[in-house]
Amino acid sequence: MKRYFAAFISIALLLWATAAAAQGAKTIENHKVFGDYRVSYSVFNSDFISPEIAQHYKLVRARDRAFVNISVSKVGETQGTSVGVSGNATNLIQQSRALEFKEIRDQGAVYYLAPFRFEHEESLTFNIDLVMPDGSTQELTFRRQLHKN
Repeated sequence: MKRYFAAFISIALLLWATAAAAQGAKTIENHKVFGDYRVSYSVFNSDFISPEIAQHYKLVRARDRAFVNISVSKVGETQGTSVGVSGNATNLIQQSRALEFKEIRDQGAVYYLAPFRFEHEESLTFNIDLVMPDGSTQELTFRRQLHKN
C-alpha cells in the first residue's frame, strides 16, 4: 500500500510536469533550495489519489478538492526529513483559507499534504511557512490555477 502511495506521488508529479510542458514556454517551478535543503512542492486534484490510498490515509476525494504536497530533503539526498509546515491559500480577491498539513511517512519518504476546496479555474497563491531541521524558518510562495476534472 505504501509503495502505491509513493508511485502515486511520482505519477502526480509527472502528470503535473506534462501539463506544465503542454502550456508552452511557461515554466512552472516545483522546488526551491534553502541552504542545505530542497523543498519540493505541487498542487494536484484529489482525483489523482486512488480510492484505496485515500481510504488508507483517510484522505477525501471530490471534484472540488485538491492537495498541496510539500516534501523536504537534504540537497543531494532522496530521503525526506521532518519539518514544521503551515500555510494558507489566497484567491484573487484576497480571501484566505488556512491549510492544515498532515504528515505522511512512507519508506523513508516524508510528505506533507493539505486538503482544500476550490472553484473551477480558481487562481490561488500559496504561502507556506517552514521550520527547517536546522531551526531556521523559511517562506515559500507560489501560485497555481486549478481546474475541476
